[in-house]
Amino acid sequence: MRAVPFHCPYCAEESIEPADDKYGYYCSSCDRRFEVRFVGLGAP
Repeated sequence: MRAVPFHCPYCAEESIEPADDKYGYYCSSCDRRFEVRFVGLGAP
C-alpha cells in the first residue's frame, strides 16, 4: 500500500504527482523529488 502525501514537504504546494519509482513523488512547483515510506509503529 502506498502512503499518499497531500502537499510537498519542501514548499507546501499541492502540485505533486507520483514519480516512476515505487515510493517517489515529484513536485512541479519546486521541481523536487521525494519519498514517502511507512517505517513502523512503536519502539524499534
